[in-house]
Amino acid sequence: MAKSKNNRNRLDVYKTFKLYIGGAFTRTESGRYLTEQTHKGDFVANICRASRKDFRDAVVAARHAHPGWAGRTPFNRSQILHRMAEMLESRRVGFEKALQERAGYDEKAAVAELDATIDRLIWYGGWADKFIQVFGSTNPVASPHFNFTMPEPTGVVASLAVEKAPLLGLITSFAPLIVSGNTAVVVVDSDHASLAIDFAEVLHCSDLPGGVVNILTGHRDELRGHISGHRDVDGIAVFDATSEEKKSIAAEGADTVKRVHFYETPKKADWTDDAAQSPYWILPFVEFKTAWHPMGY
Repeated sequence: MAKSKNNRNRLDVYKTFKLYIGGAFTRTESGRYLTEQTHKGDFVANICRASRKDFRDAVVAARHAHPGWAGRTPFNRSQILHRMAEMLESRRVGFEKALQERAGYDEKAAVAELDATIDRLIWYGGWADKFIQVFGSTNPVASPHFNFTMPEPTGVVASLAVEKAPLLGLITSFAPLIVSGNTAVVVVDSDHASLAIDFAEVLHCSDLPGGVVNILTGHRDELRGHISGHRDVDGIAVFDATSEEKKSIAAEGADTVKRVHFYETPKKADWTDDAAQSPYWILPFVEFKTAWHPMGY
């Protein structure tokens, strides 16, 4: 949005912030939009306000992508998360500037959030081929069999994203879901949701298959009921939940036997804290399955 120094009569070209569904940037079918402002009240852009139809389209994309993503080797998923971190590192100057200009961060805070975001991608990427070893098991049985318990992905998970920390909160809201092979539909409802769509461009060029992560900007209160009642959503990850949201989502999700997990906000809402990342954050959306194999065959 920088103004040309050579031509004062030139009109600025403002960026169009679309939804990210199935690996493509699409406009909302409803034609509705939200207006984002900087911390000083200056206009940033109009961003799409996702509708029920947009959410349903994102679930279709996530379901289509799930078999391929779950079928990839854990090491390959690790490589792709590492690639996300590489691409974000290469664009960090632009993101640091956006955090300062739009969200009101000072330079030190912007650098700290970028560092933490990149590090968290690397951290979860490192767990992709390790959490199975840590949480799986070989079980002793009183018969001539090998007995193994292994975690497998649940399926399509909707994530109501962290409302603070526009970049780090976004990563925290989907990385522990996809590292095990789930696909995600992330609903971003924050004052600076445009940063999530900026990050979607990082996803778009990071070898991540289309549909693995879908990003919708809009009002979580509007979409919450559609998410809880959607029969092709296997789980709901909820961040920054109010007491009312917890009761509503738990009750509505029970009708379709969804897995619902409310992630705890770290103390002082500091998402850079080590308490905001854990291999145990992967577990709510994996299923432990046991296999028996006869000995000697």
